[in-house]
Amino acid sequence: MNKSIKTVLLVVGVALLGYGIYTMIAPEASISIGEFGIEAQDNTNAYITIALGIVALIASVFVGKKA
Repeated sequence: MNKSIKTVLLVVGVALLGYGIYTMIAPEASISIGEFGIEAQDNTNAYITIALGIVALIASVFVGKKA
């Protein structure tokens, strides 16, 4: 059972990390008028998603280890 929990945490961690990085890079809204363009982003949720992904990856390393 510890191995399955470890695998689930690893997959969830990688998925959250990938999604967080994608949302940080991809613009939410953009407007182009001729040669003039504006892009807007709100990265607050991306930082939270990346942090949760890192926590899940760290938890997957320590699951099943006995003190």
